[in-house]
Amino acid sequence: MWCCRFSHLQSRLQDLLRGRVTFSALQQPNIKSSFPLAIHWHHTASKSLNCVWQQHKDHFELRYADTVMRFDYVWLRDHCRSASCYNAKTHQRSLDTASVDLCIQPKAIRLDETTLFFTWPDGHVTKYDLDWLVKNSYEGQKQKVIQPRILWNAEIYQKAQVPSVDFQSFLETKEGLKNFLQNFLLYGIAFVENVPPTQEHTEKLAERISLIRETIYGRMWYFTSDFSRGDTAYTKLALDRHTDTTYFQEPCGIQVFHCLKHEGTGGRTLLVDGFYAAEQVLQKAPEEFELLSQVPLKHEYIENVGECHNHMIGVGPVLNIYPWNKELYLIRYNNYDRAVINTAPYDVVHRWYTAHRTLTTELRRPENEFWVKLKPGRVLFIDNWRILHGRESFTGYRQLCGCYLTRDDVLNTARLLGLQA
Repeated sequence: MWCCRFSHLQSRLQDLLRGRVTFSALQQPNIKSSFPLAIHWHHTASKSLNCVWQQHKDHFELRYADTVMRFDYVWLRDHCRSASCYNAKTHQRSLDTASVDLCIQPKAIRLDETTLFFTWPDGHVTKYDLDWLVKNSYEGQKQKVIQPRILWNAEIYQKAQVPSVDFQSFLETKEGLKNFLQNFLLYGIAFVENVPPTQEHTEKLAERISLIRETIYGRMWYFTSDFSRGDTAYTKLALDRHTDTTYFQEPCGIQVFHCLKHEGTGGRTLLVDGFYAAEQVLQKAPEEFELLSQVPLKHEYIENVGECHNHMIGVGPVLNIYPWNKELYLIRYNNYDRAVINTAPYDVVHRWYTAHRTLTTELRRPENEFWVKLKPGRVLFIDNWRILHGRESFTGYRQLCGCYLTRDDVLNTARLLGLQA
């Protein structure tokens, strides 16, 4: 008999969660108080809204838009958007977070249409739109990516037939700039055509989307194979796939390449989508992907050539992910500049070498290699946090110019044009 009543209760509870009945309908008169119900759901149900919520001792639970969300009470007080707590003109918090009682609880909660109202012990009222809570909850963010991307190998990229943008359109129209940035955000590379083959025009192009990041290599760099710097890039040798400036605490975000002149053979540029390769590792060996995202490594650049004396050290794992949604946002891969591994015990080190070998195998698959010949007038932009680049050896005289861009400014430009970045 009791089993039947309990099954009936479960059925009615499910109806409640679907918004079909009120909590009072769950209270069975013939069920003794020796089996107390600890559920105190509040709900509203209509054709356009289905929302239930519950006030717990240490958090607020909300079920809305097919999402179960839990909010800390300090969080709810801290994020109040009232005029006394938040400056809507500057989009900055006015409330002193350190003044909020860490044991705070609302003394009243009510739902009016699509707005939740929290009344705090001091009488202050905080209100939240339900959709705002879904968008800004941990559970909501967990389901979303920060930046949409199209992962690719050579075949995928070639079939996509991603168009280049004309120099004048890039400089003079919002449409040209937006199309360029959309392609760049999705694929991690983008081209601008018909650029006058000078360092000055390349600089003008770069400044259209970002501040130029000045580094130990200068603001705009210009190089040939004269070995004027202590770097293999300043030779005619082949370069294996890598990301740049892994020895910076924050590697440069975007790299710009423009071949101004080449009188010789060879020298094609190799491009590999590091995120595509990492995704293959995640699918085939998730424990190795996890290890590559956890073990910090040192990368180092030591230079003593002519007047250039530098010693740079950057620290970070090969794969960098956001902890809440596991989205990969940065790959730090450079076998040339990786320093001595002394940041992990021996048993972890061996497992790391195995994982590194798995990733390297994916990065070196011929089907993942996209080769392109840089030529005067065609400027290449590379997402250095995602795309690995390399070079085949070459003969003859070759001039390249380029620069690094600040990632924040490129993404800022994209957002101002209405793109998700």
